[in-house]
Amino acid sequence: MVSLAGLPLGGLENRHPRGESGVLKAIELSNVLPADRCFLHIDHGESSYMGCLLIDDEAFCRHIVKLLQRHLNRPIAETGALDMSHTL
Repeated sequence: MVSLAGLPLGGLENRHPRGESGVLKAIELSNVLPADRCFLHIDHGESSYMGCLLIDDEAFCRHIVKLLQRHLNRPIAETGALDMSHTL
């Protein structure tokens, strides 16, 4: 199971964007064990946000981090459209 939670980090805008908006700037695997989550840093307009993907499987979480690191500085909508069928 994968779930996402997010929060604003700061900036000029005071809103909570919805959907696949913004640009993926960084992704980090959690330093806390079990490493079953990763943190996404997203810029949207004049603001920055952090999201957290909670993933039940640690190995799959590491795989997702490596995959998304190859897609930094791209729109979230583009990243959300990645073909993940090879991971099944």
